[in-house]
Amino acid sequence: MPDCRLFWCHGSLSRPWGTKSLALSDVAREFGLTMEGPDFSDLADPDERVERLLSILAEDDRPAILAGSSMGGYVAATAAMQAAVPAIFLLAPAFYFPGYAVHVFPNLPDRVTVVHGWDDDVVPVDNAIRFARTHKATLHVLADGHRLEGSTDTLCILFARFLSRTMADLGDNE
Repeated sequence: MPDCRLFWCHGSLSRPWGTKSLALSDVAREFGLTMEGPDFSDLADPDERVERLLSILAEDDRPAILAGSSMGGYVAATAAMQAAVPAIFLLAPAFYFPGYAVHVFPNLPDRVTVVHGWDDDVVPVDNAIRFARTHKATLHVLADGHRLEGSTDTLCILFARFLSRTMADLGDNE
């Protein structure tokens, strides 16, 4: 089994361990991974959160899989441009927002999965479609809102598929 880490980047007004992250953490355990959830709640600025995540990633040279929701999706994608990240899993990522430093995301890993809700009233689904089209990311759009509260089972299935493929890719590179 590949030796790697997994990080959860929570959204703007949330804490690291909510319903989604706990459910995804359970899925990760099935793959021998312990999901780490740094607390960014003391930082309102998304780019300060990116800097904190990059400093955490720099503490260990193992590859890190990143997952994030809303602002945390932005944080994960932005950090992935600069760190050894083989894959990112993004839920309703807050892309193309005024005040965020990054709007173009070069050097992303090959494996990028985006899940968004058709009825998202915080981050327009068109932002996810634009990002996915630009980066040829896997995109799943669900009949749900920004928090994807009614889609936990589907998120777990999609995350398991994502982790299975990512871990296989990492195993091939050992």
